[in-house]
Order: sequence, then C-alpha cells, then structure tokens
Amino acid sequence: MRRIIWAQRLSMVLCVCWLGLWGCGEDPQQIFDTAQFEEKQGNQVHAMELYEHIVQVSPDSDWAKRASERLAVLKK
Repeated sequence: MRRIIWAQRLSMVLCVCWLGLWGCGEDPQQIFDTAQFEEKQGNQVHAMELYEHIVQVSPDSDWAKRASERLAVLKK
C-alpha cells in the first residue's frame, strides 16, 4: 500500500515538474494554463508566482487582467 502511495506522489511530482517546464515559456496563455493547473493541484504559492510573472511580462494583455483577478482571489 505504501508503495502505491509513494508511486502516485512521485508521478504527481514529475507531472507538475514537466508542466512547470513546459509552461514557463513567455506565452502568457501557457503560463496562465500552468498556473491554473497548479491551483487545482493545491500549489497556490507556485500558481501565484506564475500569475505575477504574467502581470510583469505582459502587463497590457488580457491574460494579465485575468492573472490579476486570480491573484486577488488567492491573496484573500
């Protein structure tokens, strides 16, 4: 039973790492999608970092507006 739990956790960590690397390009939509995935996985700290990155890199984009909205919700 412990091996199954360990294997599931390892798979989740590898998936998050892969998605983190995949989504860390400069495309705001990809970064936003990765941030949402991080939120759903309970990793709010990393999600907030990604949202803040969008706001810094593309401040005038619609993605920055959406990221700012998510940041406001997460900071409550």
